[in-house]
Amino acid sequence: MKKIGFIITCLCLSFSVYPQQKKPKQTKEFTTNNKTITVYTTADNTKLRLTPTDNLKFSPSKQPVETEISVFVEPSKKFQTFIGIGGAITDASAEIFAKLSKEKQTEFLNAYYDTQKGIGYSLLRTTIQSSDFSSGSYSYIQEGDTELKTFSIEHDKEFRIPLIKQAIKAAGGKIPTYATPWSPNAFMKTNKSVLKGGKLLPEFYQPWANMYAKFIKAYEKEGIPIWATSVQNEPMATQTWESCLYTAEDERDFLKNFLGPTLKKEGLGNVKIIAWDHNRDLMVQRANVIFSDPEASKYVWGMGFHWYETWTGAQPMFENVARVHEAYPDKKLIFTEGCVERFDAAKYQFWPNAERYGTSMINDFNNGTVAWTDWNILLDQFGGPNHVGNFCFAPIHADTTTGELIYTPSYYYIGHFSKFIRPNAVRVSTSVSRSYLSSTSFLNKNGNMTTVVMNHTDNEITYNLIVATEKTVVKIPAHAIQTLVY
Repeated sequence: MKKIGFIITCLCLSFSVYPQQKKPKQTKEFTTNNKTITVYTTADNTKLRLTPTDNLKFSPSKQPVETEISVFVEPSKKFQTFIGIGGAITDASAEIFAKLSKEKQTEFLNAYYDTQKGIGYSLLRTTIQSSDFSSGSYSYIQEGDTELKTFSIEHDKEFRIPLIKQAIKAAGGKIPTYATPWSPNAFMKTNKSVLKGGKLLPEFYQPWANMYAKFIKAYEKEGIPIWATSVQNEPMATQTWESCLYTAEDERDFLKNFLGPTLKKEGLGNVKIIAWDHNRDLMVQRANVIFSDPEASKYVWGMGFHWYETWTGAQPMFENVARVHEAYPDKKLIFTEGCVERFDAAKYQFWPNAERYGTSMINDFNNGTVAWTDWNILLDQFGGPNHVGNFCFAPIHADTTTGELIYTPSYYYIGHFSKFIRPNAVRVSTSVSRSYLSSTSFLNKNGNMTTVVMNHTDNEITYNLIVATEKTVVKIPAHAIQTLVY
């Protein structure tokens, strides 16, 4: 009997201990109670540019009928956590920025990085060595220097680093910055050129891996922490500009045997590594090869992708983003580059360019993407400078003859996301009842929901916004995008 009493006493003591443990803090569920909806609109053939156009209220929702068009938001169904939206500070962008007056420089920085005066960019990409959007090719080391004794980022200190520092300041003092190489040095490659593809020679895998570490440390010394690096920009494209080719197996082996271990050894294991950094077309195959290898996968944070698979005339492969997310849900997805190709000054205000951004961003976010980065944040009136003539559009251009800034519709379409969806927001379930509209929603940390709705048709559309069991009715103009904050 004494033994039984002892056991009962122990059990009682054990049960008395565990209830005292703190329960996990429950996240407060979103509600539409007492919420008003502020609608911001940008529309073709109007003066509406991120303009507040309506203040609406919720009312109880009944079953919608098939003749109605509806956007359905279910706040209880949550998905990926958002990191940010931004653009690339290239040499070209920095060189043009330096030509602006102080007044226009301030306007430009506010336009991109200020959350009140502008569209609140919260992410930044830059290059390791030169890209095509530089006035010329350059390197951080002298040719043949396998030990990197001549390594220096003095080139970047003239234009690029000063602009990055000002962007960080304008963004509130902190912005995740990631860097991408376009090509190793000529002596390290099979074609002995930084241009036109070629491959990294195996004997230079280690010196090239050392370059990433040197770059990251040099930028950190300048007060620019590097959040992440990708292995190689567009590793399957032989370009007329700086480029380098890696098969999936090449990238896997470089990652697991050189880049990953080198960053860890150099005390940079916290720097995220992004694989692929190329178009959506081959991303599933690249993910299968790299992420299915445990030794390579352990070093990789996620996968970057671009939108240029349409160069063949085919449609964007949005579903491939979803396929990677389904197969490797522990890996992050980040859109690392997109721009409108083939610059034409007559098309500054060409609306389909903006709609390309809206379509891509909505689809990419709905397929699991956590961050989205545009290409050059600024180019001149010729779509450059670009040392191989690959002139493109940017959301903002500067006319260097007049000193004026030219805002394209793409700037405003990006702003409908970046201004209102803030870092650490969580995507929630959103669907539409007709293909005339597309939509995505994020719940911000401050408790506000942001729903973006895009109308790519020639007609004004009246739609229901149905959030759980509440609704409101909204009108969206033809060829327009709206952000609803509530």
